Amino acid sequence: MKPNPQIVVLCGAISPEREVSLRSGRAVAAALPGSVLVELNENALPPWLQGPGYVAFPVIHGDYGEDGQVQAELTRRQVPFAGCDEATSRLCIDKVATKRVMRQAGVPAIPEVAFSGQNLPTAEALVQTLGEEMVIKPADKGSSVGLYVLKGREQIMAALQELSPTGQWMAERRLRGRELSLGILNGQPMGIVEIVPMQGVYDYRTKYTAGASNYLFPAPIDAGFTAAIQAQAANLFQACGCRDFARADVILEPDGKFYFLEINTMPGMTETSLMPKSASCLGLDFPALVQRMIAPALQRAHAASASC
Repeated sequence: MKPNPQIVVLCGAISPEREVSLRSGRAVAAALPGSVLVELNENALPPWLQGPGYVAFPVIHGDYGEDGQVQAELTRRQVPFAGCDEATSRLCIDKVATKRVMRQAGVPAIPEVAFSGQNLPTAEALVQTLGEEMVIKPADKGSSVGLYVLKGREQIMAALQELSPTGQWMAERRLRGRELSLGILNGQPMGIVEIVPMQGVYDYRTKYTAGASNYLFPAPIDAGFTAAIQAQAANLFQACGCRDFARADVILEPDGKFYFLEINTMPGMTETSLMPKSASCLGLDFPALVQRMIAPALQRAHAASASC
């Protein structure tokens, strides 16, 4: 009988979200006894990580981890890994492309204006399309990095002048509603978490600072809304070609309409993260969640080993 593969938890790498990735990786490794934690100091895998004797659990947020690069490299090295494959990761990091898939699948999404940093729209053009309250954010980053929440032409003009000329950006009408999130595990939606920032908006600082937000899980919302949101989350997971796990973010407006903002293929796994809170609604503690997240990758590894 062939030995069980060695589980390797990958975190770190070089991106604005490196510190959060390190925290996620350490938490995941602690939940997987016998695993090896690898904290990457570059956007590349260690040379020894080769072949089906290993199973990787990447927890690399942002660049390299969520954009399909690490998935492509693991695939080339024939290392089975947890989470979405290269193509789905590359799709879902692109919020504009993801919204096209949402609309094709009938998942509610708000209109957006996409533009590059080298071809900025005018503030007036954005206001005419979206109104005077809007959000501008990178079209291909995660974790609320570079998020602008704006009101009025002056704020919009000032924000446009600050945007990186090399970036891809997206503007959306600002939604005034309840911020919700839910994990999807092997295609099945888990509990809905409501995020209540203590002050301001749910940005990068608020998201990753303990005590900066309150979380209600399961969210105290009508059973009908819960079922509808969960059904559309499962629909989006399938439409994007996701596998193993993902997390979807939603806004529920006062009139009962809800809109999906994105689907995250490599959700945070820190002490303040939403995925563990969503799982806890089903009675799954952190170690049980992590075991379920990696189980399909272990099955793929055993299948590959049996076919050799």
